[in-house]
Amino acid sequence: MTRHVTLVACLAAATALPALAQDDGQSTDLPLAVQMFTLRDYGDFDRQLQAVADAGVTRIETFGMDERDAEDVRQMLDAHGIEVISDHVSIDRLRDDLDAVVAFNRTVGNDTIVMPYLAEEIRPTDADGWRALGTELAGIAAALSDQEMRLGYHNHDFEMAEFDGRTALELIFEAAGPDLLAEVDLAWVARGGHDPATYLETIGDRVFAVHAKDNKPDFETADERGFETVGSGTLDWDAILPAAQAVGVEYYIIEHDAAAAPAENIAASADFLREALPRAMPAAN
Repeated sequence: MTRHVTLVACLAAATALPALAQDDGQSTDLPLAVQMFTLRDYGDFDRQLQAVADAGVTRIETFGMDERDAEDVRQMLDAHGIEVISDHVSIDRLRDDLDAVVAFNRTVGNDTIVMPYLAEEIRPTDADGWRALGTELAGIAAALSDQEMRLGYHNHDFEMAEFDGRTALELIFEAAGPDLLAEVDLAWVARGGHDPATYLETIGDRVFAVHAKDNKPDFETADERGFETVGSGTLDWDAILPAAQAVGVEYYIIEHDAAAAPAENIAASADFLREALPRAMPAAN
């Protein structure tokens, strides 16, 4: 199988974006998105979408949405001028109800599904187990490709565990082959003991998106689960953003797992990325 779906989507995304730099060096439309998990307790879906729009962001990544009425969701998205660029879907739904997942996402205009999390009781405990997961995800990716959709995998820190010098995440991708994309959560990579910029190079050009989030210095004991507004924590964005550009990241998805003030958090994170990301991008001709 080729990666034609991925390549077509990448080219379409690049074509759809206006020029990334003006004469003043400021971006007109950077590829930012918000993971709606950040806003899960911020009122109803309409209010959450308004918070995204107020932050000047026009793209979202959804989670757990595919059992809602897709037409209602699409109407709310259109009303706020927001598009879905990916959807977090549990492994159980991918295994047991893939047709419904496809139908929902087709209606809301999304073509990228991401497997977001493995509960502790079903996580592999050895290298063979992680490879077996990769093989299973390859089959799901193939089924989605037949529907002109893509599959990605989102990491936490537990996939940073090493087996003979290879992280579990690397084993998943090696077994899955090139059609399984990566959504690299930068803060979790750091918590797993790896440098995010270097790790992006390790994963390579299958990285379609990063979760842009940050860590407090004392993340193991701090409030808000130790996460921080992007640019205000311990991650080295001057190294991360050029590395992300080098591997062809399509989207920078803002997320905070437990923000005390989620609307303010996504707005501040978006403001930081609007300033920092153009410096990491190649200069316009």
